[in-house]
Amino acid sequence: MSIKENYEKIRNEIPDHITIVAAAKARTAEEIEKAIDSGVTDIGENYVREAEKIFQDLGEKAKLVKWHMIGYLQTNKINKALPIFDVIQTVESAEKARAINKRAAHINKEIPVYIEVNIGSELSKSGIKPEYKLIEKVIREISKIEYVRVEGIMTMGPFAGNPEDVRPYFRKTKEIFDKIKALNLNNVNMNTLSMGMSNSYKVAVEEGSTMIRLGTIIFGERNYT
Repeated sequence: MSIKENYEKIRNEIPDHITIVAAAKARTAEEIEKAIDSGVTDIGENYVREAEKIFQDLGEKAKLVKWHMIGYLQTNKINKALPIFDVIQTVESAEKARAINKRAAHINKEIPVYIEVNIGSELSKSGIKPEYKLIEKVIREISKIEYVRVEGIMTMGPFAGNPEDVRPYFRKTKEIFDKIKALNLNNVNMNTLSMGMSNSYKVAVEEGSTMIRLGTIIFGERNYT
C-alpha cells in the first residue's frame, strides 16, 4: 500500500484525539512530502543533522507540520535543533533542560519538552529511571526554568515480538503520567503521553497513550543504503 493508504488506514482505526507522529528516520524528503500530502500533521526525527537536511529540502512545506525530536539530543546539537523542532520528546534530566533553556533564551523561543522515561530500565536506552520520586523531582526542577515547558512524558518500552509483553510497561508509564498530572505544577501542562510504535501502538492506545510514533507501518521498510 502507499504512504497515503497506510496513514489513512491507521488514522481511521484510532480515536481522533490520538496524535500520530510519523517517525521519519532514514526517510527521504520525497517520502516525507508524500506523508504531509497524505494528511500527516507531525513529523519525528531522530537526528539533528538528518532533520536539518530534510527541513531544508522541503522548503515551505516543512512549515505545514509540527517537528518532534524523538532521538537522543546531544548538548552540542541543541543550537542547531532549536530552530527546527517544535517539541523535544527526549529530555532525561534537569541538566539537559537547563542546557536547552540557555540556548532557547538566546533566540527567545519557548520550547515544549517531554520527559523521557526508560520504563524498562534498559542499559541500551536513554531516559530517566522509572522511579516516581526521581521523575517528580526532575519535573519540579524543570518547572522553574523560563524557556522550557514540560508538556508530557515519552517512553519507548522494551522491544518485544508480542506487543502484549509491553503492556505492563505502558500501564506503569500511564500511572506515572497521571500522578504527575494530578500535581498541577506551575509551568507544567501534562497533556501528552507519547508511547507506542509500529508494533505496539494498539496496546499503547488501550493503555492511555495520546501520541504514537509510527515509522515502518506508514512508510514501509527502511532502506539504509
